[in-house]
Amino acid sequence: MPVKNRFAEMLPELAEIRQDFHEHPELLFDVHRTAARVAELCRGYGCDEVTEGIGRTGVVVVIKGKTDTSGRVIGLRADMDALPIIEQTGAPYASKTPGKMHACGHDGHTTMLLGAAKYLAETRNFDGTAVLIFQPAEEGGGGGREMCADGMMDRWGIQEVYGMHNMPGIPVGHFAIRPGAMMAAADQFEITVTGKGGHAAKPHDCIDTTVVAAHIIVALQTIASRGVDPLKQVVVSVCTVATDSTAHNVIPQVVKMKGTVRTMDFAVQDYVERRVKEIAEGTALALGAKAVVDYSRGYPVTMNTPENTEFAAEVAQAVSGNVDTDTAPLMGAEDFSFMLLERPGAYIFVGNGDTAMVHHPAYNFDDNVIPFGSSWYAGMVETRMPAA
Repeated sequence: MPVKNRFAEMLPELAEIRQDFHEHPELLFDVHRTAARVAELCRGYGCDEVTEGIGRTGVVVVIKGKTDTSGRVIGLRADMDALPIIEQTGAPYASKTPGKMHACGHDGHTTMLLGAAKYLAETRNFDGTAVLIFQPAEEGGGGGREMCADGMMDRWGIQEVYGMHNMPGIPVGHFAIRPGAMMAAADQFEITVTGKGGHAAKPHDCIDTTVVAAHIIVALQTIASRGVDPLKQVVVSVCTVATDSTAHNVIPQVVKMKGTVRTMDFAVQDYVERRVKEIAEGTALALGAKAVVDYSRGYPVTMNTPENTEFAAEVAQAVSGNVDTDTAPLMGAEDFSFMLLERPGAYIFVGNGDTAMVHHPAYNFDDNVIPFGSSWYAGMVETRMPAA
C-alpha cells in the first residue's frame, strides 16, 4: 500500500485548500472560518454525517464503509488552529491576518485529513465506520479535552483513535513513532514570595524576597538532579521573575515567578507537583518569608498504546517504506493526549523535510507531505477495517 495514486492526482486541489487555510489563520476556539470550510468540503465529498460545534468549534465527520460486519469504529484526528506569530516565510500565500500564522502546520494536518475524507467517501473500501475529528484549540486551549467532554467518543462509538503531526528535520514522507510516552505532560506553576520590603541599604531591616526567590529557583533544580530517577525525563523551568518594584535601591515586598514542568510518567508528575510546593514553601519559611504556589495541570502525557502503535507503524511502512519505530520522545506537549486517555490509539510524526522548526516565524508546511499523510490516514481505515 504505497502512496495512493489518487492523492497524487488530488495534490494540486489539496495544496490550494491548504494554502487557503494558511492565508486565513485562526486562533484557539475562534476557528469559525476554518471549521465552516471543513464542513462544507466534507458535505461536498458526500460524507454520511457532518456535525459542527463539538468542543465549541470542532467538526466530526462520519464515513461508512461498503459493509459493517465488523462493527469497528476508528477515529482519525487533525487540529485546525494557528499561532499568535508574525509570519516571515515570504510565501505568496502568507498570512493575511497580522500577528497570526500557521506556524505549526495545522493547516497541513487539516488538509491531509480532508484528502482522506474525500478518498474514503469515494471508495468506501472498508468494513466499518471512520470518524474524522477536526479539532480546535490545540495550541494551549485544550480543544481535545473539550471535544471529549462533549461526549464525542461515546456519541460516535469511537473504539480507537489516531493522530499525526508533521516534524521538521525528518525527510518528507518518512514517519516516526514509539510505543508508550511519545510527548510530555505540560504543567505550569506560579510562585508568589512575600517578605518585607525596604531600603536596599538596610537589608537587615528587610526580608529580601529576591534572595528567597533565587534560593527557590536553585532548589527546584534538585527535583531533577536528586529527586527523580535519572532514567526518567523531567524538566522544571522557572521562566519569569517579576518584582513589585523597578527601583535600583528598593528591596521588593513581593516577587512572582512563573514556570513549567514537563514529565513523561504519571507518577513522576505527581511527585514533581508535590515537591515544587514543598520546596518553595519550605525554602521561603526557612528564610523568614512566605511562598504561595499555584500549580495547575496542563496537557497529560501523550501515551501510545503498544498494539495500536505497532499497527500505525505497519501502515506507515506500507505507505513510505521509511519508519523509525523507536524515535526519541519529545518534551513538548500535545492535547491529543486527552483523546488517548479515553481510547487506545497512537500518535505519529510525518517528516516535513529541512524546514524551520514548528513555532518559528519562518516555518512552512511542505505540500509534498500531503499525499503521504492522506495515504496514512486512509490506510489506517482500510487496513484496520479491511473490506469484507
